Amino acid sequence: MMRKVLTFIMAGGKGERLWPLTKDRTKPAVPFGGIYRIIDFTLSNCINSGLRRIYVLTQYKSASLQRHIRLGWNILPSELGQFIELLPAQQRIGQRWYLGTADAVYQNLYTLEIDKPDEVLILSGDHVYKMNYYTMIDFHRDKDADLTVGVVEMEKDKARHLGIVEVDSSGRVKDFQEKPREPKTLPDNPNKVYASMGIYVFKHQVIEEELEEDNQNKNSTHDFGKDIVPQMVKKGRRLFVYNFIDENKKEPKYWRDIGTIDAYYEANMDLIQAEPVFNLYDETWPIRTYQEQFPPAKTIYSDKLNNGQAGLVLDSLISGGCIVKGGKVQRSILSYNVKIDSFSQVYDSILMEGVNVGRYAKIKRAIIDKDVDIPEGTVIGYDLEEDRKRFYVADSGIVVVPKGAEIK
Repeated sequence: MMRKVLTFIMAGGKGERLWPLTKDRTKPAVPFGGIYRIIDFTLSNCINSGLRRIYVLTQYKSASLQRHIRLGWNILPSELGQFIELLPAQQRIGQRWYLGTADAVYQNLYTLEIDKPDEVLILSGDHVYKMNYYTMIDFHRDKDADLTVGVVEMEKDKARHLGIVEVDSSGRVKDFQEKPREPKTLPDNPNKVYASMGIYVFKHQVIEEELEEDNQNKNSTHDFGKDIVPQMVKKGRRLFVYNFIDENKKEPKYWRDIGTIDAYYEANMDLIQAEPVFNLYDETWPIRTYQEQFPPAKTIYSDKLNNGQAGLVLDSLISGGCIVKGGKVQRSILSYNVKIDSFSQVYDSILMEGVNVGRYAKIKRAIIDKDVDIPEGTVIGYDLEEDRKRFYVADSGIVVVPKGAEIK
């Protein structure tokens, strides 16, 4: 039955609140957890759910994402009608690029005529979670819904930056609020809300009709949550919410919108706990990615003749090609091919591919983007006033060194 579902993954977002990590790449292409890109979690959910006809809609600084998809996700047999294909903005309709999530699908409605699905699944490519979309599609069919919205229960005070779905006691959608100051709570719990996951299941005919109508509305922002859902509620369409069932198999449910530096940092740190909140090691729900060819990670006891020290790694994720030569790494994530030289210290940090840390350097609570050389004796994360003169520092004190930065 999954052959009757066509999937669109929204992967064109600028991710402005994740700057400078999005200075050179779209948000779904931002590295995560050492070896992954953020979009890998949505794509892995699709494959694990049995979805095999997938379009990835791209727009903003998409070169890095396109390369990742081409190298790591060219895994489905096209002769069986299965595919993961990129759909960049092409000005197919008029002289405009994608104006919003709904407009991105509207500009590609021709694919529905080619693939003729019964249902259309809309996903966001920039969240971290595990979900079987098959069960949501079954729910949608059982309800004979025109639209089903994926939601996750969340504490009211944690939902200020999310879209909130208001429902009645039967689970039918009454309204959608984008980042409200006073969000509508659940009918049976005044302390919790339904936060939209950016996941929508439409009947084929319904999404065509609604997108055509939205295209004619000059006041629309052409967004599924802000425009399409309220438009359908006013008409009395059959809209239901589907409460997220977590394949992570832990409590509480794990769904992260890592749209800010702080949220991104915290989600990465979730992975290094002794009992990680988010489990990457579940063989029944594998997270796939493209992995380059690197040798095994290595630690070295350096400078034996000069009171040297062992390369020490504690409570950390270390990717292929890394060499810890007499330095100390604790509660940190090292992506591919990171080099840590003698007597240096790295604590509570995320170091991306190709970072070199010189001797006697000290790094704490920092995110170092790709291909940065940290000179000998450099100190990052200990004096935030000094760091602000050179780097971006989040309100929480996380220091971010952008990709390829030259540090003097």
